[in-house]
Amino acid sequence: MADLWRRSWCLATGLIVPALAMGSPRWLQLDAVAPAWSVLWLLPWALVDGPISGALVGAGLGLLLDGLHPGPVSQLPALALLGWWWGRLGRRDVVLERSASLALLSLTGCLVLGGSLLLQMLVAGTWPASAFQTLWAQTLITALLAPPVCSLWLLLWRQQLPGVR
Repeated sequence: MADLWRRSWCLATGLIVPALAMGSPRWLQLDAVAPAWSVLWLLPWALVDGPISGALVGAGLGLLLDGLHPGPVSQLPALALLGWWWGRLGRRDVVLERSASLALLSLTGCLVLGGSLLLQMLVAGTWPASAFQTLWAQTLITALLAPPVCSLWLLLWRQQLPGVR
């Protein structure tokens, strides 16, 4: 695990996610659906800081977001799993900073997060009528925003950790 989580200001940037989740700009929405800001923030964090930190920060982010939307569904399991998986990918020798790589990883992450939420809604019996439309709109806008947003986070956080590629 790298030392990114020890820098309190880096960890505090995670507070941007609930703020954007509550008030995403309309010009960044697709069919009135906001991007998965948690995916756009967690992906570069986990790639830089590793699987343990990615899973822990993903769980913390999931708890924070679940507190905003009380109900029978939780983002925690999917975000913890994604943080761990992306952290493991970041430890390999594969370069994951190209636009297509970031877009595909965020697309997959958004599908995992949305699929987890839909599965939980199905079990709880609260299946919304527009579930698939919302999932696809959120996945598309998240994948389109991933290259610029995740590249900036990757650049910022890699500069904070000397010796991390």
